[in-house]
Amino acid sequence: MNLFDVYPLYDVTPVSARGIVVTDDKDQDFLDFYGGHAVISIGHSHPHYVKRLKDQLDRIGFYSNAVQNPLQKELATKLGTSSGCENYNLFLCNSGAEANENALKMASFHTAKKKVIAFKNGFHGRTSAAVAATDNPQINAPLNQQQEVAFLSLNDSEHFKVEIEKGDVCAVILEAIQGVGGLDEPTTKFYQEVANLCKQNGVLLIADEVQSGFGRSGKFFGFQHHDIQPDIISVAKGMGNGFPVGGILIHEDIKASYGLLGTTFGGNHLACVATLAVLEVMEKENLIANAQHLGDYFQHKASEIPQVLKVKGRGLMLGLEFNFEVAELRKKLIHDHFVFTGGAKDKYVLRILPALNITTEDVDQFFELLKRALI
Repeated sequence: MNLFDVYPLYDVTPVSARGIVVTDDKDQDFLDFYGGHAVISIGHSHPHYVKRLKDQLDRIGFYSNAVQNPLQKELATKLGTSSGCENYNLFLCNSGAEANENALKMASFHTAKKKVIAFKNGFHGRTSAAVAATDNPQINAPLNQQQEVAFLSLNDSEHFKVEIEKGDVCAVILEAIQGVGGLDEPTTKFYQEVANLCKQNGVLLIADEVQSGFGRSGKFFGFQHHDIQPDIISVAKGMGNGFPVGGILIHEDIKASYGLLGTTFGGNHLACVATLAVLEVMEKENLIANAQHLGDYFQHKASEIPQVLKVKGRGLMLGLEFNFEVAELRKKLIHDHFVFTGGAKDKYVLRILPALNITTEDVDQFFELLKRALI
């Protein structure tokens, strides 16, 4: 049997990793400034993370959600305290797409409506409703197109107001920083207008924090830069530092009932321990403040590169915008200078998503290698 060929792959085979260094099967070290799509939040093979998972494996790795799992309650308490979102309840699943799928489903249950407002260049996952709310026709199959979704321009208050006041909308789904789309952001004014109009019209606001959550933006959640309160918050990516974990934080005003949501693997013992380990390391090593500080330092260093037109994003969720498409630059960085970076739907943006515990020396090394690649 062969693999179903859906990914264009770089000719690199990682076999080990520690911190922000990934080593391949030829014993070549790579500087990881991408973290596998913002997944590696506390660095590869962090010793506390590894020990927590190993210790848990010695006890129990999995049982279904038909029985008590105190680790889930421990995680919910820790996540609420760490994020400042104690007035939410946690539902655990396995991925960002699944998180957004459940968020949209909850909004539809709660409002008894089905239309969604999403935004151009947004990305919310590859499952049914999540992919329907994703602005990419190439990954939206006819089956998914049964969903009713209005795609609006980011920061277009006038058209947003017209659409939400039609009375048929269950949810607005919005990234605090667009990941795949290319690091564009809603303004604070726009995000607050969206939140207020959602409340006025009985529509649930879903904050997609799959990439921007867990400290990456310099606050625990990206929406916290804008002083708003969503109804549902979706999380994944850096949540488990590589272990498949996702979830939604559901405001306590939205009531649960048996059978409303369900999952086999979500919230299993290993997933809970992986996420607890991430939160523990983030707290002990003050990684949210580090993300903010290193983001500022990164922007300062980028200002010294004449080819960089703009730095987009916040914290350590960043994009370097050039006046040329970056695909060849990414290849050169990987194959000639041994640096992992990311691309975006905006082909002129190089995405930067390193672990939150990088140092100024790591940033200096990245820019030295970038300069060489731009020669």
